[in-house]
Amino acid sequence: MSIDWEPLRRIFADHQRFVLSSHVRPDADALGSELAVAGLLEAMGKTVRIVNPSASPDTLLFLDPERRVKKLNDNATAEDVLDTDVNIILDTSAWGQLQTVGDILKRSQAVKVVIDHHVSSDDLGAIEFKDTQAEATGALIYRMAQALGLEIPPGIVLPLFCAIATDTGWFRFSSTTSDTMRIAADLIDAGAQPAVIYQMLYERFSLARLRLAGRILGRMTLAGDGRVAYVWVSQSDIKELDARPVDTEDLVNECLKIDGTQCAFIAIEQPDKRIKVSFRSRTGLNVAAVAERFGGGGHKQAAGAVLPPPLEVARQRALEAMLAGLNGQPASTDPTPTPQ
Repeated sequence: MSIDWEPLRRIFADHQRFVLSSHVRPDADALGSELAVAGLLEAMGKTVRIVNPSASPDTLLFLDPERRVKKLNDNATAEDVLDTDVNIILDTSAWGQLQTVGDILKRSQAVKVVIDHHVSSDDLGAIEFKDTQAEATGALIYRMAQALGLEIPPGIVLPLFCAIATDTGWFRFSSTTSDTMRIAADLIDAGAQPAVIYQMLYERFSLARLRLAGRILGRMTLAGDGRVAYVWVSQSDIKELDARPVDTEDLVNECLKIDGTQCAFIAIEQPDKRIKVSFRSRTGLNVAAVAERFGGGGHKQAAGAVLPPPLEVARQRALEAMLAGLNGQPASTDPTPTPQ
């Protein structure tokens, strides 16, 4: 799906002040895309702020050594979001994923722009630059720069490479194409160091994280004749092992390593007792549609939602929705959407 980037050229030319925002619990694609767009705009002499609804995870702070990414109601205010000519929303086009920032954007009179690759979508009243077939929002930012004739500043090479590498599962997901690899090669030529980046992303785990993984994977359960694998994490698991919420990252993908498994999910109890569920698929099952039944969304093969407690009930509802999706049936119940 090709994007016509020319309208964005005019937006960049006609405005001076930009505020960039992304989804709650930002990942490397969200942060990398924000930092990359900020670098491109500043190279054009623009004024840029980055304000998110959540703090950046500690594991990704190496992407932002200057701590440019701010958290709303922590080190950024509503006025910081509203005092702008253009709001650019990256790596999401869903109100639920913007949370508190979204509440402010609904009041904003500034021009709104969305750059995203997710299937799930709301009408944000924005000018959209969207490709649901794209492997990462970071890849869209690179293609945007190429289409508009913008030079890639050295400072955004690392964030862009991380955005693309993580959202493609280090280039192993089916969304990876020959063009993806060409972009990666260009970024390596520009200074990205894959060996160093891989270590920063995946080889800095704590002992607590590995112990948590051992406990969680030890309770892995199969259902639907082995087509579904799932695990769950309680707050007591995290506290007893002195782990952190971020230590649950990517554990759901371990479920897909079982031969015969077609899809998987992990249900994680949050401090406020709500249950974050991450869905994954490696077949034709559209887990974005599964997540949307609970007010969530995402990609066809990777999506998420937040369900009300308790954990046991949320886990069962998620399993029923996955099985219904595999069998081509509607969910046995109509789950009430829960704000994310």
